[in-house]
Amino acid sequence: MEADKQLAQQINKVARLNGTFRLRSGVTSSEYFDKYRFEADPVLLKAIATSLAARLPDHSEALAGLEMGGIPIATMLSQVSGLPTLFIRKKAKEYGTCRFAEGGEVRGRRLLIVEDVVTSGSAIIEAVRALREEGAMITDVVCVIDRQSGGVENLQKEGLSLVSLFTKAYLESTEYAA
Repeated sequence: MEADKQLAQQINKVARLNGTFRLRSGVTSSEYFDKYRFEADPVLLKAIATSLAARLPDHSEALAGLEMGGIPIATMLSQVSGLPTLFIRKKAKEYGTCRFAEGGEVRGRRLLIVEDVVTSGSAIIEAVRALREEGAMITDVVCVIDRQSGGVENLQKEGLSLVSLFTKAYLESTEYAA
């Protein structure tokens, strides 16, 4: 679709950096998608959320945005889709409510994990395991960019299906396209 191509070009222009970067997985990469650059742009973030909204599974009861990059996407996606949002910490806070998931109940709800960029999927797997221990039902994950570095396969081993707005290969194919 032409709209997807234009959105991919905008993401490349705003967020794709070249250099030497160590990813969360420990792998060194010559490129990096700085998601905070597209998450900080309200127009671009809304366009991303609108495109993602069209790909949401029908059975989702609430969005679960992962700290930190998934939270802005989940918040905007909530505005576009009308689904409530939960904010998922990397670990439970040690004060106040001492919760791992903020914004609502987890037990018995069908949650959709929202993430920015997926490499190996390890952060998602950690969060899903903790949420499942609290009684959440999770089978699906959406993200903006799949770096195509084993995330899909690793998530499948956990019974999770990943839907990405873009893959690294697609973004590369549109980087210089007119």
